[in-house]
Amino acid sequence: MIETFAALADPNRFRIVELLRAGPCPVNDIGERLQLNQPQVSKHLRVLKQAGLVEVQPRAQQRLYELRPQSLRKLHDWLERYRELWDARFDGLDQLVGELVAQEKSDKRKKRT
Repeated sequence: MIETFAALADPNRFRIVELLRAGPCPVNDIGERLQLNQPQVSKHLRVLKQAGLVEVQPRAQQRLYELRPQSLRKLHDWLERYRELWDARFDGLDQLVGELVAQEKSDKRKKRT
């Protein structure tokens, strides 16, 4: 999982992943769309491939890069555990705030009488 986060930490690699969400793309198209030169794109794609986020499909003279859904699913599942944890903590915080607001209203009523 650390490799995945390290690969996505670079803004250009993150942009490549976002671009590939639309479907497979050759290196030259990625470079044009993101205004990067071919060696830069190839370097970033190599890191993404090593992290298991993309795979390459040879087609004639081109190499098409596409996202690997399995790796993204693993990332999603890992993040989901933390989302559930934070949701539970925020629910507890919401409950506490509600109790404090109710207590404050009760205190104000007592002061008026």
